[in-house]
Order: sequence, then C-alpha cells, then structure tokens
Amino acid sequence: MASRVPRRQLGSQGLEVSALGLGCMGMSDLYGAPKPEPDMIKLIHHAINAGVTLLDTSDVYGPKTNEILLCKALKGGMRDKVQLATKFGIKLDGSWEVQGDPAYVRAACEASLKRLEVDCIDLYYQHRIDTSVPIEITMGELKKLVEEGKIKYVGLSEASASTIRRAHAVHPITAVQLEWSLQSRDVEEEIIPTCRELGIGIVAYSPLGRGFFSHGPNMLEKLEESDARKYLPRLQPENLEHNKIMYERINDLATKKGCTTSQLALAWVLHQGNDVVPIPGTTKIENFEHNIGALSVKLTPEDMAELESIASPDSIKGDRYGAGFKTYKDSETLPLSAWKA
Repeated sequence: MASRVPRRQLGSQGLEVSALGLGCMGMSDLYGAPKPEPDMIKLIHHAINAGVTLLDTSDVYGPKTNEILLCKALKGGMRDKVQLATKFGIKLDGSWEVQGDPAYVRAACEASLKRLEVDCIDLYYQHRIDTSVPIEITMGELKKLVEEGKIKYVGLSEASASTIRRAHAVHPITAVQLEWSLQSRDVEEEIIPTCRELGIGIVAYSPLGRGFFSHGPNMLEKLEESDARKYLPRLQPENLEHNKIMYERINDLATKKGCTTSQLALAWVLHQGNDVVPIPGTTKIENFEHNIGALSVKLTPEDMAELESIASPDSIKGDRYGAGFKTYKDSETLPLSAWKA
C-alpha cells in the first residue's frame, strides 16, 4: 500500500518520521476506560499501513499497559516499519512524582525495553523534568544508554528553553515534545525559537486542543466520567463560554476552506514548518482517517494570519492543566555545581 503520509526530518541527528504521528495514550489511560485491545491493535496496524511511522507512548500510560499494547501490535514484522517513542520520569505510586536520577533513568529504560520487547528505543524522552537533579546528570545517563545501543535518540518533554540548552550541551536533543495548538501557543515565545536555533525537532502533542477542536464546546457532555479532561480548567463553565467564541470563529473559517474545524486546527500545526510533527491521538479508525485529511488542507499566509488573530495567545481562558501538574514552566533544575550524588 502506498504511503499517504509524507516524511519529515526530526531534529539534526538523522531521524526521519512520518509528518503525522500517532499518540497512543488514550487507548489505555486518562481519556476514559481502556479501549478493547483487539480494536486498538487494528487501529495501530491501519495507521502504519497508511504511512504513519511515529508511535508515541510512555511508561506512565496505563501505567505500563500502553507499552505492552504497542508490543503486541508490533509483532509479526511491524516493528521495522515504525519509530517507537516512549518516555520516563513520571512515577504514579499513589501520587504524581517526577524522578530523573541516573539509577532511575537506567531502570526505567530497561523496564520499557522489556515491556516493548525491543533491543533499542528509537526516541526516548524525559517526560517531565526532575528539578532536584541537574539536567546534566540525567542527560549523562541517557548519553550512556545511547552509547550502549539501548536508545537511538534523546528527547525532552515539557522542558524550558534554558533546560533544553543545558541538556543539548551534554548530548544532542533530537526532539522536544510540547503542547502546541491554536489554544496553546505560549511555547512560541521562547521554546520554539530555541529548538530551531539548536536544530531540534518539535513534536506537538494535543494539537486538537485535547479534543476541543474535534468535539466542540459541548465535548464535556460526550466524555466518560473517568475522563481526565472533565477537570481541565479550559473546559470549566467559567472559561468555556469565552472559549466557545474562538471555536465558532475557527469553525466559520473551516467552512469557507471546505474542511472541518479539527482538520483546520491540525493543518495549522502542520503548516508551522517541516520540523514540526503533530501526534494527535485517537481510538477510532474513522477519526484517524479524518486526521489524515488535514494533510490535504492547504493554508495560505492569509489563512495563517487570520487563524493566529482569532487564536491569539491571550484569547483562551484557563490554564492547560489543573494545579499540581508540572510543565515547562516548572522545569529549572539545580545547577550542576549543587549536585551531590
């Protein structure tokens, strides 16, 4: 089957991936109950056959069960067709804990290799930054894992510009994963320019605003009780009335362009540059096909300017996460001089 998804270079170290990846978290965790395994394996196979090569998971999704799902899906010759990205750094032992010391980095990597049943992880991200450990120390261990052939490329997720610079000085960072969409544009100020200066690829998670651009302002009514999105500040009544205005204006523009609101929102991310790879998640083949359709949406400079004026960084009300969730704004680690191993 001919690929329907073009390729993009991710970073400066030689990693080439599909221009659209597949976020796998929602198959197992956080967005309602885990979905039936046979259906998810069928979806993953469908995505690979369509030309998607970048599959994104983490040891914390499930926890752990999402990696096992990907392991099952990639049996029978599928492994060689994809680049596997997974993450370490978040522990869910009754509470949200971030860890990045060398012993933990190595133990987490070994455990992921075992669950995925692979010899090497293509792209290994630090999922959140442990501020108690200098980033140079964490990166030192990741560099050793690269040298040992256990991982090919190193990534960071939700890291500040200064954290990225410090990490990149120890070992090249291939990709930074961050939330980037028409309703999450704060990364454009400092993080995106830093990545581009250093030749680091950008992987955009939640490019559809966690489903806001797919389901619309009434999405809360469609979510299961166990869906974590029910508690996101942006979807709460005090913010939603305001945020609906932006959605409706983008929807009007999508109608003019002959596509859906979600396709327009995803196309906007895809048009940010050939160094950007969005990884929308889905649990349904029809939704995956819908996302693939965004690759055919062509946006003019005028379209981009109009979208960016509608969705200016201050046009959304509410934070990305509720209290207690670490983001790039909380990622400054100790200086290396303060480290006592």
